[in-house]
Amino acid sequence: MNRLKSRISARGLLAGALLSATGFFFIRASTGDPYFEISKNLDIYSNLFKELNSFYVDPIDPGKLVKTGVDAMLMDLDPYTNFITEADIEEYEFMTTGRYGGIGANMQRKGDDIYVADVYENSPAQLAGLHPGDMVESIDGQPLKGKNVDDLGSLLKGSSGTQVKMRVKDAYTGTTSEKLITRGEIEISSVPYAGFVGPQANIAYVRLTQFTQMCGNQVKDAFDSLKKVQPDLKGLVLDLRNNPGGLLDEAVAVCNIFVDKGQPVVSTRYKIPEMDKEYKTGLPAWNKDLPLAVLVNKSSASASEIVAGTIQDLDRGVIVGERSYGKGLVQVTRPLGFKSHLKLTVARYYTPSGRCIQALDYTHRNADGSVSTFADSLRKTFKTRNGRDVLSGGGVSPDVTVKDEPMSHVAATLYSKNYIFDYATEYAAKHSSIPDPTKFSLTEAEFSQFSKWLENKDYSYKTETEVQFDTLKSIAVREKYYDNVKSEFEALRTKLSHDKKSDLLKHKDQVRHVLESEIASRYYYTRGRMAQTMQYDKELDKAVALINTPAEYKALLKPGK
Repeated sequence: MNRLKSRISARGLLAGALLSATGFFFIRASTGDPYFEISKNLDIYSNLFKELNSFYVDPIDPGKLVKTGVDAMLMDLDPYTNFITEADIEEYEFMTTGRYGGIGANMQRKGDDIYVADVYENSPAQLAGLHPGDMVESIDGQPLKGKNVDDLGSLLKGSSGTQVKMRVKDAYTGTTSEKLITRGEIEISSVPYAGFVGPQANIAYVRLTQFTQMCGNQVKDAFDSLKKVQPDLKGLVLDLRNNPGGLLDEAVAVCNIFVDKGQPVVSTRYKIPEMDKEYKTGLPAWNKDLPLAVLVNKSSASASEIVAGTIQDLDRGVIVGERSYGKGLVQVTRPLGFKSHLKLTVARYYTPSGRCIQALDYTHRNADGSVSTFADSLRKTFKTRNGRDVLSGGGVSPDVTVKDEPMSHVAATLYSKNYIFDYATEYAAKHSSIPDPTKFSLTEAEFSQFSKWLENKDYSYKTETEVQFDTLKSIAVREKYYDNVKSEFEALRTKLSHDKKSDLLKHKDQVRHVLESEIASRYYYTRGRMAQTMQYDKELDKAVALINTPAEYKALLKPGK
């Protein structure tokens, strides 16, 4: 009965908040009979909708109005509790399965035109001869000029076996042709790259991008394949950087690769104590002894943090990189009828040491509705299996911190304005092949050609200093001080102004690496992009160095370190 009352009360609050969101009035639940309040609020909501539909001066879209109201209500909760409409369910299923029906290509808009941005390896798009840089003029006879990329999903996606006709201008030849492409089931692997790293190429590296269905098996199979090639492995690296998480069961499965049967991984705690659950590894480990390094950064979240936190709490391996995002909440989906769903937060999760790594306190919002982080001073100390100190709140702190190098303004501008993309297209048109992406790099002469190609391109941008300077000038004008110090302002602006060419030279290595990565993707797809960037990966280099220095690796797993 308590569970039933909880569900019904939630429905009553839903109706009341929805009325508030539509801007009319709010019926506050009284301390009286909750069933009467529920019935009353639902009746009011139903009547309100009828009145709007009958008498509002303009036609209304009921579905849109409800979604607006529900979204506004859910904003008072956490950002992970969402209303999933029938139109959105396919995208949600793709996030959990990694599969969808389509041609296997991403699009981007440049100006008023639509271009192919990425093509998946062995996809119908690749087999049909599409490649990045192609301009798509029409799909099934519908001109695309001026359309948004978001509008293309309904045109490109569809059941496997159905066909789509595209009129495409080839980026390499300049010719335009009709392509009839048969859609297929596109599966985006959660393990886009696996290979060997280290001076002796005897450390197995696997990149996991999302915790989708069966990704635990994909990770295990990847390590297994590498071990067959190199039986005498010296260590393992699992890369969880920029992994937003996914399925909790798959996080347990990934941990089980390195942690033996019967070991605690994560526990979940619900509003209703009877629903609390502890998850343990259920199978023998694939390998429980080889040195292990797990790479994380500030975009590693949720299931990624379960894996990193478990590996750290059980002292199974070392965590390298930056402090993770800090998402310690669990979501489930509940059907609402008519193919719509509610994804809602139902529990907090705790790693084996007993800590919750949630960084933001959505329960106790500030007066203005903003959310505060848990201060470092309030993070509680827990103990790993070996007795090392680890902290709750604020994500998983790495055992070895390696800071990501921030993207320079010039590199970010060249990328966002598609100059990196366009030059990679031109490069691919002139070069039929490149070396293996782990060895590919641009020569000095080739980078000079790129610099010359940029000479007539507009990639101007404002530095943070210039933005602050303009703000100060605006304040000075408003307060009528500017005329008196105009010459000083102009002199300072001259000193602060940056030179694009000098900035390009100053950040030459970073720009070159971004360009090399884009070029590598034209020949070796996503795996090529990832493999090429590993040449300049400081976090990976540190993980390899630790595995190759057993004394330092073991010392990190002892108390006091």
